[in-house]
Amino acid sequence: MFATAYPTAMSTRMLLASIHDVGPRSESAFDALQARFAELGVERPALLVVPDHWGEAPIRPGTRFATRLRSLAEEGHEIFLHGWYHRDTGTHSGVANFKAKHMTAGEGEFLGLGAIEAERRIREGRALLEDIIGRAVTGFVAPAWLYGEGAHAALRATGIALAEDHWRVWNPVTGAVLAKSPVITWASRTRMRRWSSLAVAAAARAVPLPKVMRLAVHPGDATSPELLASISATLASMLKTHRPARYAELQP
Repeated sequence: MFATAYPTAMSTRMLLASIHDVGPRSESAFDALQARFAELGVERPALLVVPDHWGEAPIRPGTRFATRLRSLAEEGHEIFLHGWYHRDTGTHSGVANFKAKHMTAGEGEFLGLGAIEAERRIREGRALLEDIIGRAVTGFVAPAWLYGEGAHAALRATGIALAEDHWRVWNPVTGAVLAKSPVITWASRTRMRRWSSLAVAAAARAVPLPKVMRLAVHPGDATSPELLASISATLASMLKTHRPARYAELQP
């Protein structure tokens, strides 16, 4: 296999594309999103995997889905642990309460967890996925990109080497910020959120972009032709100046 030759300017400008909420319950949406990425030139987006989505879709070793997940990792997809349940059952106050109400629909699982419980879920989730894929996970991304103090402490304790939120990618062990950029994503939950995400994506297609850009899609996006069209237009636009890249390339 020969590496793709990019112009020098583009070779230093990276696009990190990812599919979130990967699991047995979202497999058909995953297929549609992956096919759309591949059509536009992103053949191996990062996959953010939920071990047991909302407690209703456990990934079990030896199942057909587990076998497929291992094949995807072997093909070169980076695998991230993406919470455990992807469901927030905690109570919040202050700023955390605002985030829980307005930045997600009850899915900020790691926003209110204490350090002990957050560490348990990260350790058990990582062990499950690494047993299935036969290699280390690339990192951890909290559902809805929301982290509480307990989550940050757990990431340090477990030695997770890469995490991301809405605005940055960093190494939780060293604290080093590996990239600073917004993540372009879409929302399908309400008309207002759809409109807002479409507007942000359109703006991203019209302005100069940072050296490292991130683009993330979710299963719900596959249900909306309007969102899919925006995803395709945004991805195609970004690929004019940024090459598809791997999160691992950010590590020094």
